[in-house]
Formats: sequence, structure tokens, C-alpha cells
Amino acid sequence: MVSIRTLEKQIRRLKASEYAEVRELGGEIAQACAAEPDCVWDPAAAAEPLAPTLARHADADEHAVRSREDLRQWAEQNLPPAAHSTGDPEHVDLLRPTHVPADIAATLLYPVTGRPFRELYEMTCGWNGRRRAEVIDVALGSRTRRDEILGGFRGGLYAFDMVIDVGAYRDLHRHRRCQKFRQAYSGRLGLRRPRWWPKRAPPGLPDRHAAGFRGCGRSSRAGSPLLLPFGARSRFLFKMDFAEADTCRGCAAASKATSATARWPGR
Repeated sequence: MVSIRTLEKQIRRLKASEYAEVRELGGEIAQACAAEPDCVWDPAAAAEPLAPTLARHADADEHAVRSREDLRQWAEQNLPPAAHSTGDPEHVDLLRPTHVPADIAATLLYPVTGRPFRELYEMTCGWNGRRRAEVIDVALGSRTRRDEILGGFRGGLYAFDMVIDVGAYRDLHRHRRCQKFRQAYSGRLGLRRPRWWPKRAPPGLPDRHAAGFRGCGRSSRAGSPLLLPFGARSRFLFKMDFAEADTCRGCAAASKATSATARWPGR
């Protein structure tokens, strides 16, 4: 059960996906809207398409694609080289942004870089207003009156920058009451060993496991991210208010947060 407006938004989003099979799914939904319904209330009534106008106008969301690419190019040309971190990154880094323009600019840049959100936010806080406005203008450059504003302009009181595996992200992604942003799947942050991993692994098993993961990582960087195992880790940003954080089991510790700069260890 869905409204026409919501269905149009979903079709446009699916058609703009980076994955061909998802784009094909969006096309199939649009074709179904142009066809007569399989189930009708009155068999004697004149047959007519389900939503022909929607099928004609539900094109791909080019603004989302263009703005992402424009922001990626801007980041490559203007951001300083990323610092090479040593050791395991923070699993969950909680930040409470208070500088709204810097928060928006950092959120827009987060999905097109591999940098922690804290680094981007502190960097954009140090910029002048003109430079932050430049990032926002780049993001809005391809927007038309039919395009909704990007998710990067939405936010919440708390920003959770999580280094987690793809499987955990898929589980948390079902939490709809927040804004979610992800960086590219790459496997560059390593692999989380599965729960079934034996305490005393047979000789050679860890090496074979690591070698298989490295092979999947090379394939993903070559353009096949679907080959990455669910244990591959990446960065994911969840922005929510207090009530949203309290209802999210994966972020239940937010109800105890009292510091705007708390760093939480653990998963």
C-alpha cells in the first residue's frame, strides 16, 4: 500500500542506482504502472492502466547522481590529503554537531570520501562561510524544481559515525527513523571475523580466509562491490535525535550519552 507520490520517489531512486539490477527493478515497476492491473474490483468496468502518468514521468533521479559526482570531484580537487591512521579505527564515534552550515557541508562530503565524520566536521568548522557555501552550491547545482532536497541537508542532534561490517549495516538500515549515509563499499577497513569462527581454527584456515577476503576486495575495487562478503567493514553515518536514538537497539547507548564528544568503544 503506497501513495502515488511515494511510489514515484521510489521508482526515481531505483532507476538512479549504481547497480544495474536495481535500475531494472525500477523500470519494471514503472512498466507495471503503465499496464492494466491484474486484480480489478469490477470485472465489467472498462480496463485502463494503473497509473499511466506516473509511468511516463518517473524518470531516474539524475540530481542525486550528478550531485554525488560533482561533490566527489570537488573533494578530490580541494580537500587536503587524508591523514594515514594507524591501528583499528573507532568502532562508534558519537558527535553532536552544533555548527549547522559545517554539519551540512561535512555530511554532503562524507559519502564521497573515506574520511571519518569527525575529521570532516572539524575541518568544515575551520573554513570560512564562503568555502562552506561553495560545497552547498556544488551539491545543489544540478537540482531542478522537481527534485527534492538531498538527504545531506537533513540531520539530527546526534551523529553516529560507525565502522561496522556490511551485515550489521543492513540490520541497522531497517531503522527508518533517522538519516543514513554510507561511504563506498571497499573492504579497505578490513574484515570482521564471523561469530561462527572457531576459537581454535584448523591450521591454514585463517590464511585461506584472509586470502579470499583480499581477492574479494580487489574485485570490489575493480567495480564489483557485490562480491564483498558481509563481514567487510566500511563507514556508515547515522544522524538522529534523542528519541530516534533511544528506539534504535543498535544505538541504545545513546540514551546514556551526556557528552557531545563521547567516543564509544565496542561494536
